[in-house]
Amino acid sequence: MENKLTIVENRDCIEAMKEFPDGYFELAIVDPPYGIGLDMVTKVNSNARNKKNNGTVVKHKEKDWNNAIPDTEYFTELYRVSKHQIIWGCNYYGSQIKSCGRIVHNKLMTIKGTAFKWSEADIASCSIFNRIVMFDYQWQGNKQGGTINWTNTGPDARIHPTQKPIALYKYCLGFAKPGDKILDTHLGSGSSRIAAYEMGFDFWGYELDTEYFAAQEERFQRHIKQGQLFMPQQQYGQQISLLDNQAQ
Repeated sequence: MENKLTIVENRDCIEAMKEFPDGYFELAIVDPPYGIGLDMVTKVNSNARNKKNNGTVVKHKEKDWNNAIPDTEYFTELYRVSKHQIIWGCNYYGSQIKSCGRIVHNKLMTIKGTAFKWSEADIASCSIFNRIVMFDYQWQGNKQGGTINWTNTGPDARIHPTQKPIALYKYCLGFAKPGDKILDTHLGSGSSRIAAYEMGFDFWGYELDTEYFAAQEERFQRHIKQGQLFMPQQQYGQQISLLDNQAQ
């Protein structure tokens, strides 16, 4: 396994992108704010569910990051520094989206036959191809994939209200080529970082929110330490984490 470079910073992604030359990244996989205000999600909210989770109601901290979509400057820099883009939430960005390929994340959001009130799928634009492809991955309870897990455990335990599963990013990275440099402008829970690390891609990620940045760093370090139980130490490559950089 080749060395893997993972560089993450707690800073504004637009300012970070300005430091790179044109076309530096072969692929950007990004999940910017949708501007729909869903910045606090109740994970467990019924009496029956509370009993299964020891009576605890778990909520994400209320924040305002999802109240507006990125401006034109963000998309200008994104298209400048990356040769190809996979942009989640493309249906919210109007004319800012240039490519016509689509990846549909079918979340199969049902529990005991009752559909959730939230979207049952997410859509990403993809500049690599012009067709529509489907990725099926079940999201149940507090665990993304598998059976309902009221204790919110496992590799995809939620630390972010709009967290996407690691498996989805691995699917997206399947369209990249060996040696490609990967960019994520909105790191969030760090699922993209874990996927890139496990698949051997050099990765750059940016997250403005200090609390989310610290949470994804803890998740990443915990994830790779668990991996060390099953893999030789020398298989792990270079890790660069700029947790002390708190520039906004």
